[in-house]
Amino acid sequence: MKIYSLAVVLVPHTGASTILAHASDLSSFSFYQRGSVGEFMTFFSKTVAERTPQGQRQSVQENNYVAHVYNRGGAEQLAGVIITDQEYPVRPAFSLLTKVLDDFTAKVPQSSFGNTSAISFGELNAYLQKYQDPRQADAIMKVQQELDETKIILHKTIESVLQRGEKLDSLVDRSNALSAQSKMFYKTAKKQNSCCVIM
Repeated sequence: MKIYSLAVVLVPHTGASTILAHASDLSSFSFYQRGSVGEFMTFFSKTVAERTPQGQRQSVQENNYVAHVYNRGGAEQLAGVIITDQEYPVRPAFSLLTKVLDDFTAKVPQSSFGNTSAISFGELNAYLQKYQDPRQADAIMKVQQELDETKIILHKTIESVLQRGEKLDSLVDRSNALSAQSKMFYKTAKKQNSCCVIM
């Protein structure tokens, strides 16, 4: 079980989303892959946060990764995104996202959302390390009993999150947020994983 990325994302009603705080652990990837993987995780986080309706939680799988998203919405218009491997349990992931969003709104004033360089939320790195073991979330889960797993929408593929007729491949190709190297990494990884798909 592994957490790769944890992010707090500003998701306005109109316009593009902005990552306000981010932490990642890409140590399981080679040194040369880390930049591309990091860019893709940022792109993946922003995309699923924008495509998750306010007040909802959903899990979106893409290849070997699962993005768990909680778009809390409200006045702050914040979403939390955690990217894990497929073995990481759903309930601790959403409990952690709820805790992260609560702590973020308590410590970071909404007036600083416009200046991301002024936002300091080092707790994200601590959460990323501590909750690599989902059993650490047990204390959170006891407090978060109101979280109802039936309200979490589980999408088997990211394509079901995208707009009708929109494909992830074309979205990646059009993205200005991804370098050419990251786009090539995505395509290579997709080809390598396609041999393992069972229909």
